[in-house]
Amino acid sequence: MRGPFPRYRELIDAGALERDTAQEDAAARLQSLSEALSSEKRGAWALFARRAPSPQGIYIWGAVGRGKSLLMDIFFNNTDVRPKRRVHFHEFMAETHDRIAAWRAADGKTKRRHRKASKISIDDPMPPVAGDIAADARLLCFDEFQVTDIADAMILGRLFDALFAEGVTIVATSNRRPDDLYKDGLNRQLFLPFIESLKARLDVIELDAARDYRLDRLAGAPVYYSPLGPEADAAMDRAWRTMIAGAQEQAEALVVKGRTVAAPRCARGLTRFAFPELCEAPLGAADYIAIVRRYGAVFIDRIPRMGPDKRNEAKRFVTLIDAMYESRTKLVCSADAPPSMLYDRGDGAFEFERTASRLAEMQTAAYLGAEHEMLLDKHKAVDDTFGR
Repeated sequence: MRGPFPRYRELIDAGALERDTAQEDAAARLQSLSEALSSEKRGAWALFARRAPSPQGIYIWGAVGRGKSLLMDIFFNNTDVRPKRRVHFHEFMAETHDRIAAWRAADGKTKRRHRKASKISIDDPMPPVAGDIAADARLLCFDEFQVTDIADAMILGRLFDALFAEGVTIVATSNRRPDDLYKDGLNRQLFLPFIESLKARLDVIELDAARDYRLDRLAGAPVYYSPLGPEADAAMDRAWRTMIAGAQEQAEALVVKGRTVAAPRCARGLTRFAFPELCEAPLGAADYIAIVRRYGAVFIDRIPRMGPDKRNEAKRFVTLIDAMYESRTKLVCSADAPPSMLYDRGDGAFEFERTASRLAEMQTAAYLGAEHEMLLDKHKAVDDTFGR
């Protein structure tokens, strides 16, 4: 037998994972869904069969570091269904808004050519948008399902109803239970029917694992490697391999105010950058906030010692560390000097002392033990800090 549950057990037997009862129970539920998806009608003849309801999806929620992304990885990589897609929820919603805008901007002739145009009003974008999404994915896996934007909240009910009607199965991970989605959001009462629909169409699993396994991997190990050189590079690689626990790296793209910010190395809710990619590129507070919202830990390779000629890079670095600190995002990095010596000459050197202090604090057990907050109130606090 193949599938997510046997693969989970293989990783335990190989010593890559420790056995955890809550994770094991969730893996068994995912195995049942994997088997249901694999047994569905396939091939061209299935197009003429009466469409059966899609298998019940799964919504896994729980605290940071309990293995939600790990289980999603295992499920997605070991489920025999095509087409399928795994995507961060914010990225998916940004794409969906773009699809809706493109439909509304299209002329009537283009709309009528769409395969669903005969069944709907051509002024309604949701059925054709959902149809196009479903054509690309029978199985949609969402990482970090959360709703903080009123524009997302107002379309989710109709969007998901249309996706379910198309036979799409959804699996999602989240730090929030469904009843707490869009908590304290504007006009939240209009969002409540979506929550009830979500609970009806997805089995809700609380992943109450024994401890924060991600934190365990950081505990007792350095997170700031200095000075730069082969030893620091090797230590960063070891820390990265330990944290991603065998996951396959992939590049991701974050959409920030209509622009794309590339995250070249990502896995298990973590991301890794070289210093120039973050601080020599023309990025700003909004970009850094998007990164810390998305990832629980950020690895930064080869932070240089900066002087007056690197004042712009130093300023961006200050903004990045402030965003990470406010959201309690974990930092693992290699640097050319201790924090207090990274930028001790030039414009803003006095202000950099706060950043050096924060870098020191971010290495402490107390900071590493703080939960990476993905909730609406923390998002607001981060936004307020940067004047958004």
